[in-house]
Amino acid sequence: MRERALLIFIIFISVSFLVYGISTISISYQEALIFYEKKGFLHFLIQFSTKLFGQNDYALRLPFVLSHVGSLILLYKIGKFYLKKEQDRLLSIAIFALLPGVNSAALLVNSSSIVIFCTLLFVYLFLEKKRTLYLLLLPLFLFIDNSFFILYLSLIVYGLSTKDRYISILNSILFLATLYLYGFQVGGKPRGYFLDTLSVYALIFSPPIFLYFFFTLYKIAFKGKKDILCYISFSALIYSIVISFRQRIYIEDFAPFVVIAVPLMVKSFVKSYRVRLSENKRAHKMLFIFTIVFLTISYLGIFFNYYLYNFYQNPSKHFAYKYHVAKNLASVLKQNSINNISSSDKRLLLRLKFYDIDQGDEYFIYSKKIDTFYKKITISYKTIPLATYYVSKVNN
Repeated sequence: MRERALLIFIIFISVSFLVYGISTISISYQEALIFYEKKGFLHFLIQFSTKLFGQNDYALRLPFVLSHVGSLILLYKIGKFYLKKEQDRLLSIAIFALLPGVNSAALLVNSSSIVIFCTLLFVYLFLEKKRTLYLLLLPLFLFIDNSFFILYLSLIVYGLSTKDRYISILNSILFLATLYLYGFQVGGKPRGYFLDTLSVYALIFSPPIFLYFFFTLYKIAFKGKKDILCYISFSALIYSIVISFRQRIYIEDFAPFVVIAVPLMVKSFVKSYRVRLSENKRAHKMLFIFTIVFLTISYLGIFFNYYLYNFYQNPSKHFAYKYHVAKNLASVLKQNSINNISSSDKRLLLRLKFYDIDQGDEYFIYSKKIDTFYKKITISYKTIPLATYYVSKVNN
């Protein structure tokens, strides 16, 4: 009962931070494109959510927060197959909930959070030996996102290794179907994106977590007992690294299949820690404390990134700048009774449209100073100006 209460507490804290994070960001141009123009699973999902709960940032991002909660619950259930002690399972959930990449996926309009949930659902059904259910589930993934080709490819390898002919054949068909529907481009000369890929993984996990995570998967893949979770996670990691030698990859396609192996990492750590004598555990304790502190700082950096503007001479270089300004600008325009506007910046107009600022011919907004203007609008964080706009009346 106590453990279940702790699980609920972890989920509550995680969701509370996500809700706060949503309040600090605006819709980005890419998210606005998905909302208005790009027809696909994500488009219809967020359209449904905003029609149900209103066109606002919370409704826009609700499906990804819910999928994140579902992932935490599924990972806890999956942990029972790998971690005997309840406290270890809770540690696994806590680490997963702190991962910067996982929280970014839960905050932003992208497929990663949905892919993580779907993959964990498959793994859970697989471990529970619900063969009919997980075999029926696999074809449905085909219509959710193109990145599931990685899961299919991983399961082909698993099927061949375990001599499960049905798994191999089904996933071979699904893999070819994914290539037919979405395509997959491989080409070009080696560009040295390998280090870029490792750097992004380090940001997704936080550097110390990723180093230990990589070591764990390597050890299991070549020396330990491999199972479905290891096959999926290690295969996705290796695919992404190998492909990155030749071309830049979309890390969002691979990372969801890598992060799900957190229980394997926790299992490796606690096993290594507990077999040592008390006097030899100090190094492990220090490593654990350092890793958790670093991970927590990275986690907090996701939600309190506004404070980092203090360290940028050019605010537009801030890593989250494209998720700021638009909502605040729309609010100021409404306060000045400006509900429609024109601009040469079509990206800005599409973002403002989400906040009920339509395109019109009465006002024009500029990002550069003009000789005569009706209104000057500066969007600031505390005393730091993030963007300045100049509004003119077209028929003035």
